[in-house]
Amino acid sequence: MASVDLNLVDEILRTRPPEPRHLLALLQEIQARFRYLPKEAMLAVAGYLDVPLARVFSVAGFYKALSLTPKGERLVTVCQGTACHLRGASGLVGALEKRLGIGLGQTSADGRYGLESVNCLGACALAPVATVDGTVHGHLSPSKALELV
Repeated sequence: MASVDLNLVDEILRTRPPEPRHLLALLQEIQARFRYLPKEAMLAVAGYLDVPLARVFSVAGFYKALSLTPKGERLVTVCQGTACHLRGASGLVGALEKRLGIGLGQTSADGRYGLESVNCLGACALAPVATVDGTVHGHLSPSKALELV
């Protein structure tokens, strides 16, 4: 894995005062820039905010939106809620896993795609539903899901 440009991390850190209350916001900004939270960046955050590294890791591990491993450039999220499950979400997952060559919670070897599931996207009337890079797509079939990627 390539090393992290700490100059970019420093730029992000300087957008906020060095106060512990900015921990989550800084982690979110780093996540947005790098698609995950590199260890070097988390060490820099702990030092900048003068908080224990364990606290930084605790916050990073608590929020599902934050990741300690790289996420794909394009993130596909399949809803596994009751309505989606009953209307064939598992078929979407199976087709996407086969096409992308990865399982749920994984990122493709080339870093282009990540595949995740969530308990509910709040679009039950459109079930089964998936998002690609945050855009909701409903009434999906396995073939329609494959067209998205």
